[in-house]
Amino acid sequence: MPRCLAALLVIVTALAGTSAAAAHEIVPFHKAYRPGTIVVATNARQLFYVLNGNKALRYPVGVGKAGMAWQGRAYIAQKDIAPDWALEPGVTPTIPGGSPRNPMGAAAMGLDHGNYAIHGTNDPSSIGRFVSHGCIRMFNADIMDLYRRAPLGTEVVVVQ
Repeated sequence: MPRCLAALLVIVTALAGTSAAAAHEIVPFHKAYRPGTIVVATNARQLFYVLNGNKALRYPVGVGKAGMAWQGRAYIAQKDIAPDWALEPGVTPTIPGGSPRNPMGAAAMGLDHGNYAIHGTNDPSSIGRFVSHGCIRMFNADIMDLYRRAPLGTEVVVVQ
């Protein structure tokens, strides 16, 4: 399947499931972060997109397994719709974007810290769990929503 068709299929599938899978909500947020900052609370398995007026959008996420989670600051350095994925680029086979076997889901926002990303998932049962190798997983509809909101350079703060 041509890459553009695969990407379109992933986007249509993600948007079609928006009402069932999108789980974000606006919540009070009284932390000292600038609007537009992404804050990931690893232990709570929640991601917050900070809004004006002491509010944030809250999304459920899957986070790093024991020993693979990280803390600190990063910035969104890359954005991709229906990204390809390989466990070891150049060594293991690449799974094309749009494939149901691709763990990156509908979209990914690569971080400038390590080999980490905030990305969708084709396994919605992994959301709310400690499941990844350090990446932040979101429902496909939620990553599409956050992808539209967060430009390149957005600060990402990962806390316990």
